[in-house]
Amino acid sequence: MSQKETPTELFKRALAQSTRALAGAEEELEVTFGSEGPRLSPGKIVLPHPPRVVSDPEAERIRGQADALALKLAHHDAVKHVRNRPQGADARAVFDAVEEMRVQALGANAMKGVSNNLTASLTDQLERKGSARLTDKSSAPLADAVALMVRERLTGLAPPPNATAMVNAWRAQVESDAGAALDKLGAVAADQTAFAKLMKDVLTDLGIGDELTAEESDEDDASNTEANEPPPPQPDESQGEEEQDQEAPADLEMIDGEIDNDTDRTISIETDQDAEDTQDSEQEDPGEKPIRPKTRDNVEDPNAHYKVFTHAHDEQITAEELCDAEELARLRAYLDQQLKPLQSIVGRLANKLQRRLLAQQNRSWSFDLEEGVLDTARLTRVIVDPLSALSFKQENDMPFKDTVVTLLLDNSGSMRGRPIMVAALCADILARTLERCGVKVEILGFTTRAWKGGRSKEDWLAAGRPPQPGRLNDLRHVIYKSADAPWRRARRNLGLMMREGLLKENIDGEALMWAHDRLIGRQEQRRILMVISDGAPVDDSTLSANPGNYLERHLRTVIHWIETRSPVEVIAIGIGHDVTRYYRRAVTITDAEQLGGVMIEKLAELFEEPVGDVSAPRSPREARERTRTMA
Repeated sequence: MSQKETPTELFKRALAQSTRALAGAEEELEVTFGSEGPRLSPGKIVLPHPPRVVSDPEAERIRGQADALALKLAHHDAVKHVRNRPQGADARAVFDAVEEMRVQALGANAMKGVSNNLTASLTDQLERKGSARLTDKSSAPLADAVALMVRERLTGLAPPPNATAMVNAWRAQVESDAGAALDKLGAVAADQTAFAKLMKDVLTDLGIGDELTAEESDEDDASNTEANEPPPPQPDESQGEEEQDQEAPADLEMIDGEIDNDTDRTISIETDQDAEDTQDSEQEDPGEKPIRPKTRDNVEDPNAHYKVFTHAHDEQITAEELCDAEELARLRAYLDQQLKPLQSIVGRLANKLQRRLLAQQNRSWSFDLEEGVLDTARLTRVIVDPLSALSFKQENDMPFKDTVVTLLLDNSGSMRGRPIMVAALCADILARTLERCGVKVEILGFTTRAWKGGRSKEDWLAAGRPPQPGRLNDLRHVIYKSADAPWRRARRNLGLMMREGLLKENIDGEALMWAHDRLIGRQEQRRILMVISDGAPVDDSTLSANPGNYLERHLRTVIHWIETRSPVEVIAIGIGHDVTRYYRRAVTITDAEQLGGVMIEKLAELFEEPVGDVSAPRSPREARERTRTMA
């Protein structure tokens, strides 16, 4: 039997055995390989499929992913972790990232080979995140920097080269504020509970101690109330709506500190918010200020009444990480074959859009100039009167703002079949067309990692089913094509939408905010977000534990906030679903075959608007006036 095994199969078998041994569960642990890996679930570890020819670096990377999951199974208690996790977004992100480093440090210190594997896996993970480009505090995530500094203390290993700049951006401040508390972590690395308690001091020293768990806040109430902003919710006009979602007073502690769904932005807690608001209001042009996250008690915060039980299992992932290159090529070929008749039709429409855009970028001439291009149409004047001066003309550049377009595609199960095929094809052709016109395009998809919950729901059940938990599923946000990636490199990625098992449930509000925040970070002057969906947000586990309109209400709030307060222009296309009741700029189609023409037409309309109309409303009053005008 062993003689018939290929090198890849031998590698899989050896890796599975070593993973079970490292986890300390040789018999009951199931180790499998699939495109969903690396992933840990009760009694099961899923690892990514190794390539047909496994090189040494690739083998080390996959072994590192396996070792990380095995160590987590051996040294991490999920129930303790949930009990001790902070409630605020910043504190929770740091706490989770440091716990990962604690678990891995235990294995790295015990075995040199495991240490090398974990380093290879970590380096690859940071490379995929683009950490090498994060060289200042405004872009470098605090959680990753602190986690790598903790790893350095626990193992003696310096940060990987592609993360050195990111860590150095935060090192001086973190060492100054929390260096003494970080030095104590090594002594209790083997005790998860003691380690978590010491992390409370680290978080407090970093200035995010007011985001600790309700249990910890009760223990240190006397000291925290003087040092931090008081957490109890203030009564306002939104309290009536909150009471519909909260049936027990015990629920308030969890909800008040619950984290926002915005995982990519760094939330800054200001100690003198009123003074800053006053200063901002005196600016001459408040509409040009960058969009900044609001605190949860701010009435303008779209997440003020939206809660997430845990972000620990959410993922933002590229298509290449979900599927190997060979399968992506096969899925792309299948997509092209299925949509061959539609390709020519959409292609002709795209060419029309290209001509219209190029015409806008350079389409007017100035005549009777003293220099420029010779105006041959007026040479007759020189023939009639040789003493007449030659006439020249010059082409004028029309005002055409540097633009980026994001296509956000609903990857829910209801899109399966023809709708998702057409959406993938149209996104592909549109990206290619706009790229030729100098417009950058990003293609994103959103779904969940599981049906009817997932690991988030498992954590909720382990925590005793607290009422009104908020969103209860693991998000999966897929990057098919980043704005800076050329179309030729990302072309195969769109075939991933044809993959069986990818399309699950849809939580639109958080996906919309995720795509919006990616656009806000761009340097382009004009940012357009096009959403393609075929239904309202649905997630069975979330809706069964919260009010029935919980996700839809959040979606409406996010849309309203973007349309009235953000410089991002948003437009939606609904496939058999009336999106006009959500979005101000929207169109509904009944057949997926109409999608290509509608996408191109709506983008053309946006590009043909006067440049002065592009910017976002600068005040609620201006937003209302603009809404009336467009209506």
